[in-house]
Amino acid sequence: MLLPEFEYARPETLEEAVALLAAHRNARVLAGGQTLLNALKLRLVKPEVLVDVSRVEALRGIRVDEQGRLEIGAAVIYDELAAAPLVRERQPVLAEMTSRIVDRQVRARGTVGGNVCLADPTSNYPPLFVALDAVLRVRGPEGVRETPAEGFFLAPYVTALGPGELLEAVLLPPLADDEGVGYESLQVGTDSWALARAAALVRANGTIRSARVVLGCGSVPVRQPAMEAALVGREPTEEAIAAAAELAGEDFEPPTDVHASAEYRTAMARVMARRAVLAATRGSR
Repeated sequence: MLLPEFEYARPETLEEAVALLAAHRNARVLAGGQTLLNALKLRLVKPEVLVDVSRVEALRGIRVDEQGRLEIGAAVIYDELAAAPLVRERQPVLAEMTSRIVDRQVRARGTVGGNVCLADPTSNYPPLFVALDAVLRVRGPEGVRETPAEGFFLAPYVTALGPGELLEAVLLPPLADDEGVGYESLQVGTDSWALARAAALVRANGTIRSARVVLGCGSVPVRQPAMEAALVGREPTEEAIAAAAELAGEDFEPPTDVHASAEYRTAMARVMARRAVLAATRGSR
């Protein structure tokens, strides 16, 4: 199917990209194009202008900022992220998860920012970034702002980005020596989307001192405060973690479709949450 008619712009700088987005209310950002090109072919979106950010070098880097946070540019592709020494050293679970996203073709084109800003309920990064307490740096007509990932995802395919705003980078705080990360996913097939995901950041040293547990594949990634509270102060045994996981499912709103019912997805999300926390406690340093 032919694409709809639109103007095409390829800015070289962040300032140019933001100016284009601000000048055209119905503009769309083109990064890897994994979802956008299909949406264009199906006439699901009809932008006036397509703003291709692939030449904006400021969106491509991976570095450590002055606060010690791992800074990942929004236009970094999956393969770059998975192979980056800084990511493998500082966030090994993120690197490992990224290396297994769908297939080689997608990993060679898909971008971190595209995945985050699409806000597809089944996407890989949103629940993990919420669990890791990530901050998203956003640039727009009014300047630069930072917003927690936890409040960025408002509804399926809806984010907190305002008119003319562009995601610039994802910022991940450094892991403490006694913190571990877990990420688990139940997929329809090896190269397909997930029925349920869970991510966990746990601090443990004999007992669990703190926990962030997030379920994915509902309407938005959601933390599980009841499960988190039940974990704190407990020894990280399989029995204690399994008991706490029974409390998972708060504000989790998965769909019912041809692949699974909402009830099955919720049950599997609890299993993924248990496995993610167990993996996080084993990975705490």
